[in-house]
Amino acid sequence: MSLKIDVTKLYLYDILGVSEDASEKEIVKAYRKQALKCHPDKNPDNPEAVELFHKLSKALEVLTDAAARAAYDKIFKAKKAVAERNRHLNVKQKKFKEDLEARERDAQDKISKDLAAAKNLEAEIERLRKEGSKLLEQEQQLLKEQLKGENIVDTQRVQNDETEDVTPKLKVKWTRKKECDDYTEVQLKQIFNKYGKVLNLLMSVKKTGTAIVEFSSPFAANLAYMNEKGLPDIPFTITWLQGQHHREKMQKRGDYSAKGDYSSPSHGSQSEGVSWVSASSVPSLPSDVRDYESLVLMRLRQAEERKRLISQLQQEEEEG
Repeated sequence: MSLKIDVTKLYLYDILGVSEDASEKEIVKAYRKQALKCHPDKNPDNPEAVELFHKLSKALEVLTDAAARAAYDKIFKAKKAVAERNRHLNVKQKKFKEDLEARERDAQDKISKDLAAAKNLEAEIERLRKEGSKLLEQEQQLLKEQLKGENIVDTQRVQNDETEDVTPKLKVKWTRKKECDDYTEVQLKQIFNKYGKVLNLLMSVKKTGTAIVEFSSPFAANLAYMNEKGLPDIPFTITWLQGQHHREKMQKRGDYSAKGDYSSPSHGSQSEGVSWVSASSVPSLPSDVRDYESLVLMRLRQAEERKRLISQLQQEEEEG
């Protein structure tokens, strides 16, 4: 019984154990050697030996015929080339797959790191928020204690004329019959500077001429209150706005006689169209030895008062 063998699926040179460039003589010699080992008569109970013997016979038949061998070699070489291409392709595909997996791992690692960094940042922000809140509470408490300890004047005390911290302020009014009947800031500073140091000057641009003059000392404010009438063509009236209690104290001590009756202070809210003007380059303040110590203390309190007012205004602007 002969087996049907497809030689295109066999590598005949391997079956015989020869190289592809073996001669016909070498092929025959290899056949005889292999055939003796697997002859069916020697291996009646070994089906594999019978199959191998038939493959050896087919290899001898094909490889000892020049035309058949050439046709076989051509087919085998083509298959071998395809196999080699597939092998290279598989290597490239494998490398591509490995590179792709490596990039995916790197990307995943980066995502994990970014997520960890984001969580860490969120935790740090939350920590800063809590610590900031604690710090803010501590600072606010410290500020309250400091304000209490230093006895800094609050808003109500600033508006109260009977406190020692209020700087003397005069309110000046004049009638504007026409545009030329008016004072300038420079003129008002020149007029009031001759009585003493003017800290600030506030002017209104409304129809009725109005100005508020803040003096550094009650002595200077009272001199202006008692003596100043304004320019002959544009006379003005002066009333106390704040600080007349200083004048009353000096009057009791007999420092000077008071001017006649004066109006009660008028505390109106500042309207738009006004501006503060700092008074600089002014004459020296008249000396009063008895009031020197209290004047120094008053100036210190004034500085603290301005700081607090500025802070309060800034806070109101932020809240508004």
